[in-house]
Amino acid sequence: MIVKARYVSRLLLVALFFCSASVALPLVEKQTFTAKQFRLFSGKVLPEVKVGWESYGELNAEKDNVILITHYFSGSSHAAGKYQESDEQPGYWDAIIGPGKPIDTSKYFVISVDSLANLSAYDDNVITTGPATVNPETNKPYGLAFPVVTIRDFVNVQKAVLESLGISKLHAVIGPSMGSMQAIDWASAYPDWVPRMVSVIGSGQSDAWTTAALEHWARPIRLDKNWKDGSYTRETAPVEGLVSSLMLITQQALHPGFFNQQGSAISYKPLESAPLEDIRQSHSIVSWLEQRARSRADKMDANHLLYLVRACQLFVAGHNGSLQEGLSSIKAKTLFMPAANDLLLMPYLSTRTFEQLREAGKNSHYVELEGNLGHLEGVLDIQEQGEQLKSFLNDKK
Repeated sequence: MIVKARYVSRLLLVALFFCSASVALPLVEKQTFTAKQFRLFSGKVLPEVKVGWESYGELNAEKDNVILITHYFSGSSHAAGKYQESDEQPGYWDAIIGPGKPIDTSKYFVISVDSLANLSAYDDNVITTGPATVNPETNKPYGLAFPVVTIRDFVNVQKAVLESLGISKLHAVIGPSMGSMQAIDWASAYPDWVPRMVSVIGSGQSDAWTTAALEHWARPIRLDKNWKDGSYTRETAPVEGLVSSLMLITQQALHPGFFNQQGSAISYKPLESAPLEDIRQSHSIVSWLEQRARSRADKMDANHLLYLVRACQLFVAGHNGSLQEGLSSIKAKTLFMPAANDLLLMPYLSTRTFEQLREAGKNSHYVELEGNLGHLEGVLDIQEQGEQLKSFLNDKK
């Protein structure tokens, strides 16, 4: 869920090679959507919701060539392309979105929307409503007065964006990780909108193990003395708790195989002199992990992380009493693409959902991503199954 493309030079080379075979996307422009009196799944109402969105390709006259990309936990609507030529990296799925690529923008209108309570609340290229937003009733940030939001709320915001563009049906919805939860909830909640659904490194629900594992992401923030029950300013934010959370998320999203390769690259050794001589000092691999987390924390909000954790913990496809009930309404042809060595959203979560759909007589397919990146296979190495994805999207059956 937490991604830093520069961690993996091997994959950058793969992505550059992949992109060089196709025409690059034009520069991307972030758009803004605003809705008033937005009713949440809980029944509570937000007086105003504002989110960013971006698109690639052209909407056809019939408005039936739309592919919705739903983003992962720490992601945003920036799925492909660049805002400026000088940008260091393109959007996270640039390897598969663009002219001639598996999600072909010469054929499809591809759109993505920033989530509510987006983690990168202070990023200039992210537009989101969440706990860091000023509450119009108090003229202060909402903090924990912001209502709990769910995956269904993310879906309903996306639906409102699409309807504002005159769109009433998708060609497909595709998302990785937390985005996979949104994708399958789309298929369950609005089956007539969704003829095709792709779940990448995903899950049909947050089971007991996953819910407890996600709670560990929230604990460091709550234990930070600066959190103050969510009542902090940006200048007094619980940065140390946030950094600790990001360190944990990043490590869990990677596989030991890749992590140990990184250790070798920086000459990590168990018996390093600094941690041997001083209990306050860290091993080189711990410092490496912390530096990457700390470099990202300034654009992120701790309360937003807590709200995203809770949205994932509350998730079950369809938001009904059971996964089986939620899956029963799905009409879409579905494709599940877990990563074989994912230790975060482990393959069994996709397998169980796929099997239940097949047992119910639904048109469902399954293929695993291979590699040593763990959960991040679905973000940084998705082109591995590019042809499979392309075939699935182009198949009219």
